[in-house]
Amino acid sequence: MFLATPFARAAETNAAPDFKEVYDLVRQHLTGMTDADLNRDAVEGLFTSLRGKVTLVAGEEMSARTNVALVSKSSVLENDVAYVRVDRVEAGLAREFGGAVQQLSATNKLKGVVLDLRFAGGDDYAAAAVVANLFLADAKPLLDWGNGVVKSEKKDNIIKLPAAVLVNRETGGAAEALAAVLRETGAGLILGGTTAGRAMTSQEFALKSGQRLRIATSPVKLGNGTALSPQGIKPDIEVSVTLDQERAYFEDAYGRLAKSNLPAASGSLATNQLDGTNRPARRPRPTEADLVRARRDGLSLDADSTFARDAEPEKPLIRDPALARAVDLLKGLAVVRQSRP
Repeated sequence: MFLATPFARAAETNAAPDFKEVYDLVRQHLTGMTDADLNRDAVEGLFTSLRGKVTLVAGEEMSARTNVALVSKSSVLENDVAYVRVDRVEAGLAREFGGAVQQLSATNKLKGVVLDLRFAGGDDYAAAAVVANLFLADAKPLLDWGNGVVKSEKKDNIIKLPAAVLVNRETGGAAEALAAVLRETGAGLILGGTTAGRAMTSQEFALKSGQRLRIATSPVKLGNGTALSPQGIKPDIEVSVTLDQERAYFEDAYGRLAKSNLPAASGSLATNQLDGTNRPARRPRPTEADLVRARRDGLSLDADSTFARDAEPEKPLIRDPALARAVDLLKGLAVVRQSRP
């Protein structure tokens, strides 16, 4: 796969050579490679460069995805923020997502919900619209993927929590559209990195081999007519993390990264700390009862004493930077709402 990678790095300053010219020269002079080998590698390179926008469709593609959970994780963070991770935006996601939020709300007084769409994809834009509909009480235009604008329904039973939507460069297709429409309708803000730019409708074309080629032909539009950019959706709050780091945080949002995953020292880390943004609360001052008990038991109230350590165990710290920023945001919004008359 000799295409894409070398040329993508120099795309801003150097024009790529003509594909046919390169192909013919390699075909004539490269030894140890048949025409079939070269054709396969050229096609694979093209698919890699245009990943998500051009796809070779297998006949068993859809049937192989039956009974696959669309929500892979749900939990409550810091006692009052719901966290729901989505693997793929497809039919049935609204039922799974809504059920997860309802279950978490049943036993917790929630301040908001983190919708994690990092590494999520899908091409079911109707499913994205149905999820967005869960947050909206009034009829609002949502999405247009070629069949006219779809609107939300007027209703009372909605998710009233503010949403923080996490995305990265691997967020594509219907997941991008879902993030964009939640922001456009005022249901949430987007945090993380610029998305993949694959929110497009596609057409399929028959190939001589009997296979089908799916090509993205037109962008999906928001309800106001704005086309989603092929350069991706920019977040409201950018959090700079590599994909390897995010994958490590996916395994354990509270864990410290291995040294191999840590970035080189840089001044930019002042605004994007990889250890997260939320910090454990300070220990409270000892009360009079604490002083009496300490004197009675012969304990010291020094900061490093056993008593001080036992008085209040440190809370687990979220080290996933995007997730930590989202939790802080939702908690801050809750404080602002409470302070309003």
